[in-house]
Amino acid sequence: MTIFGAGVRGVVAGALGTAAMDALWYYRYRRADGKSGFVEWETSAGLHSWDDAPAPAKFGRLIVRRMLHRDLPAKNARAVNNFVHWSTGVGWGVVFGMAEGASSRHAVWYGLPFGAAVWLQSYAVLAPAKLYEPIWDYDAKTLAKDLSAHLVYGITTAAALNTLPRRRR
Repeated sequence: MTIFGAGVRGVVAGALGTAAMDALWYYRYRRADGKSGFVEWETSAGLHSWDDAPAPAKFGRLIVRRMLHRDLPAKNARAVNNFVHWSTGVGWGVVFGMAEGASSRHAVWYGLPFGAAVWLQSYAVLAPAKLYEPIWDYDAKTLAKDLSAHLVYGITTAAALNTLPRRRR
């Protein structure tokens, strides 16, 4: 398989994995009496402040600050949140797609350790950036909810890769 082909498959699989993870988070949100529709919830409608922004938005803001030496206006929090969230999910899908494309083994269950690794790296990156607490400061229920969502991401990404056609050179 070409690197490009593996990458394209990873883009599609990562997007599907991200959508599946978000569907689980949205389901949980609605069960907890959340009122927003899916599109409004998914796109962070009403987010206009860095103070209220979730970690992906704050991480994007931090990257811009460090690389460009300027701050982003609060009106960009929503767009930054969506961009970082989706580019992270798709980006990890590309990594997994390339690894899967280079391998002769293609098992859907590989998505479980992949999802767990993505989950762990979020704490490894976001805690030192002061956007998350250290992993040991969270209760088991919070960690289990977060891990389970990432396992859904991983297994969906792997299933998509297993379903998408493979063209060999």
